[in-house]
Amino acid sequence: MKLEKTTKETGILGRTYDDACGAAHALDLVGERWALLVMRELMLGPKRFSDLRADLPGISANVLTQRLEGLEAVGVLVKRKLPPPASTQVYELTPWGYESEPIFQALGRWATRSPLHDPTLPFSAVSLFLSFRTMIDAERARDLDTRVGFRLGNEIFLARLLGGGIHIRRGPVEGAQVTFTTTPPVMAAAVYGGVPLTELEAQGTLAIKGDRALAERFVTLFPLPPKIER
Repeated sequence: MKLEKTTKETGILGRTYDDACGAAHALDLVGERWALLVMRELMLGPKRFSDLRADLPGISANVLTQRLEGLEAVGVLVKRKLPPPASTQVYELTPWGYESEPIFQALGRWATRSPLHDPTLPFSAVSLFLSFRTMIDAERARDLDTRVGFRLGNEIFLARLLGGGIHIRRGPVEGAQVTFTTTPPVMAAAVYGGVPLTELEAQGTLAIKGDRALAERFVTLFPLPPKIER
């Protein structure tokens, strides 16, 4: 029975490290190329196959299908059909899948210290907001109780700043004290690249509606950790 169980599990996981370490088993589960980025794109809720491909421009349809099937087989995500009128299939993380967010936060904070990190590469909306949840400085944001809206192409999000943290959901921006209309890379340039909002507005790549002072303060709430010395 033990041999049958091992054979079955190896069939699901593909190549394994044959190592009892929890970190090794984690790589057995999600260590294939693109697997973690597929999980990242589902961190703010379910997505269609076409949406995942659009937000992961370097992945092929075949590889995406393989990763979705593999992650479903090990219990990280599920696929389901939305009710009418949408009636479309989406992929969604399981509760256990959502528990992986601290892994992304730890990896993100660690990797941004690398001098080789290139912040000008493509950047999805989910990447942007996960970075906000990772990098927010609780002391700088401690006294804020406000809502900030984002219109990023066809995607709309509302962020709630409260108690030094930030909570983000998809949906309408009604009730937002300030709303940014832009793209994820431009928003990242303002927050992490130090590009003045006025410069981005003059270029026509960003628009601000609402509390100007709050907008100026918002982009200062997410300091990056220092680069390593080489």
